[in-house]
Amino acid sequence: MIDLEKVNGDWEFDPTHTRIGFSAKHAMVTTVRGAFNEITGHLHVDTENPDQSWAKVVMQVGSVDTRVQQRDEHLRSADFFDAEKWPEITFVSTHIEEVDDRAFSVTGDLTIRDVTKQVMIPLALIGLETGAYGELRAGFEGTRRLNRRDFGLVWNTPLDSGGVLVSEKITLEFEISAVKVEASDEDAAEQAESDEEKPAEDAAEGEAATEGSDES
Repeated sequence: MIDLEKVNGDWEFDPTHTRIGFSAKHAMVTTVRGAFNEITGHLHVDTENPDQSWAKVVMQVGSVDTRVQQRDEHLRSADFFDAEKWPEITFVSTHIEEVDDRAFSVTGDLTIRDVTKQVMIPLALIGLETGAYGELRAGFEGTRRLNRRDFGLVWNTPLDSGGVLVSEKITLEFEISAVKVEASDEDAAEQAESDEEKPAEDAAEGEAATEGSDES
């Protein structure tokens, strides 16, 4: 049983243990997989107030890696991602919904090249564990099918069979290891100071209201 209270708060993706990638059919018969090696991700979870939850992910197009240099260079070219002109792929959430105690629906704006589309990404909370250095880690996984042509990725080569070299449908794959960001001592001190000042401010406002009432 996962304690969802521990999920609340701010998280940062651990890029060394996170994979955000894709898979597509090649020549209609095999599956080719790739990933972006340089990513940053931030997540804020508030299960009591879901409208306050948000996520932002940035992938560096130049880091695309399918384990074949020639193919990677082609993906970075103007035929596909055009890394020189559009060096980043971004996802910014607009709505996060808790479907059940271990599943979330994350809707947001996905921008590839100069095209932005709203997509919904289902994410499953795999688990919460304390890491070797005392950090709290959360694991999320999910997939989402997309048509790459919707994002301007239209390059292809026809095959003699009538098919195409690269499938138009691709699957986005998410395997995320996120580390909870604990408030620093300085942040905690500022919050404590703010909490102490608030009653004094409320009292001062109350006194002012009373004086105004007496004068009238």
